[in-house]
Amino acid sequence: MSHLETCGTFAIADLRLEYHFVGPQPDVAPMLVLLHEGLGSAMQWGPLPEILVQKTGCGVLAFSRQGYGASSPVPLPRRADFLEHEARTILPQVLDLAGLRSGLLIGHSDGASIAALALAGGDTRVRGGVLIAPHFFVEEATLAGARRAREAYDEGDLKARLGRRHADVEGAFRGWNDAWLDPARRGWTIETALARWTVPAIIIQGTEDAYGTEAQIAAARRLCPTGLLTVYEMRNIGHQPHREALAETADVIARFVVQVLGEA
Repeated sequence: MSHLETCGTFAIADLRLEYHFVGPQPDVAPMLVLLHEGLGSAMQWGPLPEILVQKTGCGVLAFSRQGYGASSPVPLPRRADFLEHEARTILPQVLDLAGLRSGLLIGHSDGASIAALALAGGDTRVRGGVLIAPHFFVEEATLAGARRAREAYDEGDLKARLGRRHADVEGAFRGWNDAWLDPARRGWTIETALARWTVPAIIIQGTEDAYGTEAQIAAARRLCPTGLLTVYEMRNIGHQPHREALAETADVIARFVVQVLGEA
């Protein structure tokens, strides 16, 4: 089996999106596609990609959305439906360029919302999804977390720390923060997409998540078609299970991936 670790750029119209791929090629093994959080990038998943290759035998692709990492900058303000645009327009093109034949989406926070939307899109190559701390609608907890982040960016060291990760730090932060705190977006929801899932998904949620509550899980349980949803709650874990409890999170993801691909 051919294994490869590469970094490169996907070209979509006038956009350039950085990517990192590790593991067997998509013509010999399924692919896991990592969709990062609202302040993340392709290179911020830590050791998770390599661990998932070892545990599942799949190739793992991570890419930076527009405005993040070394990808093209994003015009501000972001469009109100920026997550929907990513799921319906950009992600399918990334999957085409990556040569996806079969695999799963693994998203964190904003990336989990994009994955949730994509699972409703009917792409037969996507066999399931792992949603880590997803947002299906706006909660006060989400807004409070965004307000704290703004204070840390304006008055603390968050800007300096993000500057080490993103070529356009202002676009990365303001594009995420301003969008979530825009009063016109308070009623945003993607709950209707959950009822259109046709493939299995697992939600991984920390009980101490400062950006979301169990109301997100309750919505998924209420709306998802019977038999497609699994929930894994992690006690005393916050918004980033794959960083706070890497080994446990990787095990949960790997078991789900192997199960889904085995059934498929």
